[in-house]
This record gives sequence, structure tokens and C-alpha cells, in this order.
Amino acid sequence: MMKTEPNDGRRRACLWGAASAASLLLSCAGGARARSGAPPSTPDDHEEAEVTPGEDLMQEHGVLERVLLIYDEAANRIERAESVDLAIVTGAAEIVRRFVEEYHEKIEEQFVFPRLEAARRETDLVAVLRGQHQRGREVTAEIIRLSKASASADLVRSLRAFERMYRPHAAREDTVLFPAFRAVVGGDAYRELGEQFEEQEHQKLGEHGFEGAVKEVAALEAALGIADLSKFTP
Repeated sequence: MMKTEPNDGRRRACLWGAASAASLLLSCAGGARARSGAPPSTPDDHEEAEVTPGEDLMQEHGVLERVLLIYDEAANRIERAESVDLAIVTGAAEIVRRFVEEYHEKIEEQFVFPRLEAARRETDLVAVLRGQHQRGREVTAEIIRLSKASASADLVRSLRAFERMYRPHAAREDTVLFPAFRAVVGGDAYRELGEQFEEQEHQKLGEHGFEGAVKEVAALEAALGIADLSKFTP
């Protein structure tokens, strides 16, 4: 798998030194720039914006959505009796297992769900999401097993079932669960969770976990012939 160039992660801020003398010099420089008519300094001049825990989880949903496009295309081709390389389906399901189920969902189960349950917020939704995580792992195992055999109707049913469950699952998390989570945690604690998420990502997936998963999905899209985004334009 191709790797991105080393970086400090999606969330880590790259801050300048904070010595008082340097701060004074920067302040004076900013004032001189404003007075001379030069463009004012921006936050990007001094630091890189952090990705919050909610944004982080939503970006990871983007990887899932791209896998669902692969599932949908593969199912369509099998239904039309067209040729499809089932190794692509297996590869996509293995990304789901490793990146979505063993990392992303574990983050939700360890950090997000318990806080909402303790605060008695969205408890019914959390219960459904937990159940869907478990069922999703079972369906992923079915997809991997079936995709290593043949292009069968059973494989199509499993692909469709996974897609049908996870599209509303991810949408409900993005629009209901994650905003509630931010409201419950709030403030500095919410920002600190971003560092914990990053530690978990590096421990479970290596330094380029998210970026690596995106590259893997992109390679599968190219192999399946659906990498050109313009082709989805009606």
C-alpha cells in the first residue's frame, strides 16, 4: 500500500514558539503590516487548524461511503451478469473490517457511546447503533466469505443489506449522535479527545491510518472503473 509523506496527523496543531519576546516581535510585525497596507496575518500564518473529534469521525464516514459505492457497483454488475473482479469486493470488505469495525466503531464504543449513556442523551439511538455495529461485523464476515467463492445472489444480498443499514446509520450519527456528543463533552475536554483519537489511530492503524485507508479505497475504485467522479454527474 502506498503511504503519504510523514505528517503530524490530522488533528495535531503545528504551533510556533511561545516565548514572550517572540510574541512581542510577532505582535509588532502584525501591527506594522496592518499600518503599511500589507495583507493582515491570518491564523494559518502561525498554526494549522485542528480537526475536532466530530469532524474526525465524519471524515472517517467518508471512507465508509466510498466503500458503499464499491459494494453498490459490484452488486449491480453481478445482477446484470457482468464481469466483476471479486478480489475488489474482498479488498473493500477488509478495509471495512480493519478501518471501520476494528478502529472507527471501537472509538465510538469506547469514547462516544458511554458518555452519552452516562448523560442519558440519545440512549435509544445508541442502543440501535450498538446493535448495528454487531450485525455489521457479521455481514462483513459473510461478504468476505462469499466474495472468495463466486458472484452469487447471496453475495448481492449481503452487499445490499450492508449498504442499506450503514447509509442511514452513518447519517444519523453525523446529524444527531455527534452533535449530542459535542454538547455533552464540550470545551477543553472535547479538544483533548482529539489527541486520544489520534493515539488510538496510530496504535491500531499506524502513522498514516486515515490517509492509508483513503488510498486503498481509491485504488479499488480505479480497479473497478468508478474513480472518475464526473461519471456520477446526471
